[in-house]
Amino acid sequence: MAGPWTFALCGLLAATLVRATLSPAAVLSLSPEVIEGKLTQKLKDHDAVDILWRLPLLSIMREKPAGGNPILGSLVTFLMKYIIWLKVTSANILQLQIQPSADGQELVVKVPLDMAAGFNMPLVKSIVEMHMETEAQAIIRVETSERGGTLVLRNCSNSPGSLRLSLLRRFSFLVNSLADKVMSFLLPTLPTLVKSQLCPVIEAAFEDMREDLLHLVRAVPVSLSSDHLQFDLLSPAIKHDVIQLHLQAKLSDSQGKVTKWFNESAVSLTMPTLEGEPFSLTIRQDVVNAAVAALVPPEELMVLLDYVLPELALRLKSSIKVINEKAADQLGPTQIVKIVTQETPELLLDQGRAKVAQLIVLEVFATSEVRRPFFTLGIEASSEAQFYTKGDQLVLNLNEISANRIHLMNSGIGLFDPELLKDITAEMLTSALLPNENGKLSSGIPVSMVKALGFEAASCSLTNDALVVTPASS
Repeated sequence: MAGPWTFALCGLLAATLVRATLSPAAVLSLSPEVIEGKLTQKLKDHDAVDILWRLPLLSIMREKPAGGNPILGSLVTFLMKYIIWLKVTSANILQLQIQPSADGQELVVKVPLDMAAGFNMPLVKSIVEMHMETEAQAIIRVETSERGGTLVLRNCSNSPGSLRLSLLRRFSFLVNSLADKVMSFLLPTLPTLVKSQLCPVIEAAFEDMREDLLHLVRAVPVSLSSDHLQFDLLSPAIKHDVIQLHLQAKLSDSQGKVTKWFNESAVSLTMPTLEGEPFSLTIRQDVVNAAVAALVPPEELMVLLDYVLPELALRLKSSIKVINEKAADQLGPTQIVKIVTQETPELLLDQGRAKVAQLIVLEVFATSEVRRPFFTLGIEASSEAQFYTKGDQLVLNLNEISANRIHLMNSGIGLFDPELLKDITAEMLTSALLPNENGKLSSGIPVSMVKALGFEAASCSLTNDALVVTPASS
């Protein structure tokens, strides 16, 4: 029977798991400027300005004069008999504004409208024009369901207190008085029109923008040699004035079979602030590591050292001569150095710096004919590494390889301290293996999101646990 300590321990573990913060594989952070730009374009695509031009001002005033007030309604009905036409004569949507809500959990979208309307009466030969300013407002929030979180746009309506009407040109006292009456009757009408005519367009534009964002994160899979890395939306979030798209990732082989999933994990992910950047893509270290590993799989190199690197061949002979002079004399012009990378490189991040660690086996054969090596070394190697960008491609470049630890795994020339070969081993790895690995890494990791967001090139930086991609400065 389980005792009280068992239940207490289970309860403590459960509470710890609940409190644990799980990190997504990557986070795409979008600034208000990016959201404004995309929503503005979608409003243009939906002909929002054309909707404003066609607002049925005259018909709505006739249908619901003075907003339903019976006394004023009769006056409006009387006045309408003398108005030949009333319609919008110019319309513009000014720059959108996106601001955080008071609690920082929602975004307030404001769509400023600048219009002019005119009407004609038999008493006046020219058109009486008035300036109309108002603002549509909506809320972007995250709504959750059994299927996960979704960005939605809600509560679209006319912003309270945003409506202002004024005559563009003054006429006679009688005409001005009639124009003032018309404007006072429009006051309750315009908010209704904004809600019924423009809000559906704003909502449709937002839906299109949201679909574009989904397509953006599910863009063409990133090609990594024969493998592919693909992101997908896990859940959205709103942090102050930034929309964050939390992403999961998967690695698949050339046949499309998923070989590894990157879901939410207890692996840490430090989220940098945008600091004026339009967007940032923060990729968790283990995902970046998998991408690097896919570009540089385990391999085996056979190097005819005397032909390819003759100076190193002479230095190797001198180093072996210190260990076994007879063995050194057996080295022929077809001597071979065999380099085998046991596992894929492992990317390590620390204080914004990158290092790649590798396990390598190195063997030296006296000639190309012999089958037994002089010796076999197991090497714990590492290289300082730098990420840089070529357009929208991320490229990792490895510097010289250091042999941190060397183990003598097998020897046909007698036991010796492998540290005696540490320097020459590092030089052989740097001269033979490093160019091969950098050549594979030079193909880069495409980041299609950069161009999809309207930027030509990317820049990158490192945190202690992530790679951060931002647009390059122009």
